[in-house]
Amino acid sequence: MAYVRRRTLLAGAALGSAALLTGCSEDAGPERAERSSAAERLRRRSARDSTALLARYDATLAAHPALASRLRPLRSEVARHAAAFGDDRAAPSPGGSASDGPARDAGAPGSGPSPQGGRPSGPAVPKDERAARSALADAERRLADTRTQALLAAPPELARLLASVAAAGAVHAYLLAERAG
Repeated sequence: MAYVRRRTLLAGAALGSAALLTGCSEDAGPERAERSSAAERLRRRSARDSTALLARYDATLAAHPALASRLRPLRSEVARHAAAFGDDRAAPSPGGSASDGPARDAGAPGSGPSPQGGRPSGPAVPKDERAARSALADAERRLADTRTQALLAAPPELARLLASVAAAGAVHAYLLAERAG
C-alpha cells in the first residue's frame, strides 16, 4: 500500500511541476488581453470620455474665467488622462484659450463662439459659478463611477489605469464640490 501512495505522490508532483512550467511559459496571456479588441474599445471609449470631460472644462472656463485658477490644474490632469488612454491630441491648451486645444481637435464640441457669431457651441454651462462647479463635479463623479464599473472587464494594465483615473476623478469631484476659500 505504501508503494501506491508513493507513486500517486510522485505522479502528482510531476503533474504539478508540468502545470507550473506550462504556466510560466504561457505568459503571453495578459499581453494578449491588453491588445484584445474589447480592451481597445474600452481604451478608445475612455479616451473619448476624457476628451468630452475636457470639453466641459473648456466650456466652463470660457463661461466663468474667474474659476481659471481653480479649474486649470484639474483640466490639465483630465488632458493627461485622455493622453494616457491614447488620445495624443489631449494636452493642456496653449495660452489657456478655451476655444482651441484638444477638445476641438478631437471632434468634441468646442467652447468658442460659433462661426455665425452666436452662443458657444460647447456643453451647456450653468450661469452661476457654484452651479457650474457642481455640474463639473457631477460629470467627474459619473465618469469615475463608469470607470470603476469598467474595471471588471478590463485586462490588468488597463484596469490599473482605469482605477487610477477613476480615483483622480473622485478627488476632482471632491475638490470641485468644496466651498471656495
